[in-house]
Amino acid sequence: PTPDPRYEQITREYGLLARQQLTCGQHVHVDVESRAEGVGVLDRLRGWLPVLTALSGNSPFWQGEDSGYQSFRTVLWGRWPTAGPTAVFGDEAGYDAAVAELVESGTTLDDGMVYFDARLSARYPTVEIRVADVCTDVRDAVLLAALARALVDTAAERWRSGEPAAPTSVTLLRAASWRAARSGLSGDLVDPRTGKPVPAWQLVHELVELLGPALRRCGDEQLVAAGLARLRAHGTGADRQRNSFAARASLTDVVADAAVRTLES
Repeated sequence: PTPDPRYEQITREYGLLARQQLTCGQHVHVDVESRAEGVGVLDRLRGWLPVLTALSGNSPFWQGEDSGYQSFRTVLWGRWPTAGPTAVFGDEAGYDAAVAELVESGTTLDDGMVYFDARLSARYPTVEIRVADVCTDVRDAVLLAALARALVDTAAERWRSGEPAAPTSVTLLRAASWRAARSGLSGDLVDPRTGKPVPAWQLVHELVELLGPALRRCGDEQLVAAGLARLRAHGTGADRQRNSFAARASLTDVVADAAVRTLES
């Protein structure tokens, strides 16, 4: 851990959980006009976040072996007591009450340790989406950022129009997150509208259709189309890491390939 009193306290309080938290993530901040709009966005985008996890899968290996997951980071991160999907907050008061309840429970040191899949940033006037792996190809990272921005814009528009948030249960959202972490784009994902399994790429294309107006307003439609075509042709970062490993069963090859692709990007 960073030599900082707060991080040292976290390590003492959370023991092995903290010491094993050798993970990084891609956090996407998207500007919102107010905290009220931000909470409205959180309530309306939560069902689609597992799709972003599936697209970003880049952590197949853990402790020297293949985990069997596209995003084992998601599984590890989910062990924190405040991590994961959230219920509908309703408004600012509902959001603040949920955060205060966690802090007052003593299971988290402060509101900076409220690790929701998406939250209001404590530092910036943004919604912060936190579900993505770090991508080993910067183009994939840009794709995730474009989708996250369009998702926030679309959710904000629905909030302003008075469209109610879907009452999807946290139980189902946790299952959907696990499914995305397990198989990524290679199997089924959970449709947030029906709770049923659907082919991953079908759900990706339905999300892009939903976000179409926002993508066009931001000039991101072609960027997203090209990024998804690249993922479909070459696989996720997790797929590429496994391909690197397969040649000689060497994790050194995985690291070397990631370094090369980082420089090429």
